Amino acid sequence: MKIDLKLTPIANHLEDPGWPLLIAGPCSAESERQMLDTARQLKASNRISCFRAGIWKPRTRPGAFEGVGEIGLEWMQAVKRETGLLTACEVATAEHARLAMKYGVDILWVGARTSANPFSVQEIADTIKGCPVTVLVKNPVNPDLQLWIGALERLNRAGITRLAAIHRGFSAYEKTPFRNAPLWNIAIELKTICPGLPIICDPSHITGARELVPLVAQKALDLDMHGLMVEVHNNPDVAKSDAAQQLLPVDYARMIRDLRLREASPLKAGTLSALDAYRQEIDALDDGIMQKLARRMELSRKIGEYKRENNLMVLQLSRWEEILHHRAALGKAMGMDEGFVKKLLELVHEESINLQAEIMNEAALKKN
Repeated sequence: MKIDLKLTPIANHLEDPGWPLLIAGPCSAESERQMLDTARQLKASNRISCFRAGIWKPRTRPGAFEGVGEIGLEWMQAVKRETGLLTACEVATAEHARLAMKYGVDILWVGARTSANPFSVQEIADTIKGCPVTVLVKNPVNPDLQLWIGALERLNRAGITRLAAIHRGFSAYEKTPFRNAPLWNIAIELKTICPGLPIICDPSHITGARELVPLVAQKALDLDMHGLMVEVHNNPDVAKSDAAQQLLPVDYARMIRDLRLREASPLKAGTLSALDAYRQEIDALDDGIMQKLARRMELSRKIGEYKRENNLMVLQLSRWEEILHHRAALGKAMGMDEGFVKKLLELVHEESINLQAEIMNEAALKKN
């Protein structure tokens, strides 16, 4: 199924030929000095299309820093006057949108919590109806592609044609190396369903850790995403929100310098070959498999600790035979070679047994 959104190029004046769209700035506006200092350094890097900052910050519980509010929009104007950079901020309510438009913010983005609420998205859409503003929509917190598409459609039907999506990862119950699971396959599916819709990656929120941001930024460009939104702070260690995931301006400049851009496709611009699409989906699935295996080994360790505490044998033969029988049958029913499934299970089981045996040996060495 294809969805035909009525789109015009997002902010042509943002484009730097040969480079992706680059939006950068602090998670939160904290002071005029912080904003100007960060913006000056980003401007000097010559690798920024637009300056971003959070004016209002949604928080799970009251009492945390919830943003400076309207005064931050005055600081955004100061940034624009001094540096000439365009500005962007998140809007979560109709009033936020009204104020952002009043102060001349160039790009609005709808956050992950807001995009999950159709009522809130519709109120924002009604407020900015027909305005010549660029709007970016972050994916909902949970992996719900239809909810993401629905938010984009509501804005598009309100006459917003400068429209793009932001892939910022999804909440995951299982422990992963990232703050939010990338689930690249969902972003790829959005690209397929909404051809021509630019997708920008937010590696800061995917990773939650500044040292991982370059890795995910490169992955996003490898998957042909249109640009990056990166959190950058002049002194991230004292930031009032999301300190761990914000880069220093110098580190941001280094990351952008080191990014490898894809070669131009011999196909029509904006399209992917079938081979590229298959490979992208395989990469996304492999990432998921690795995360699942890591979680399985974590559970194996917990089982080993339980066996140690209760003086149980490491190898539980009946349990292994049960796993082998049922998983092999399931794999066969799903069209996989039975021998392949058996080899895969044996490798995973062997690693689990070795892990549990190490736990037992650690206990024995401590006694000695």
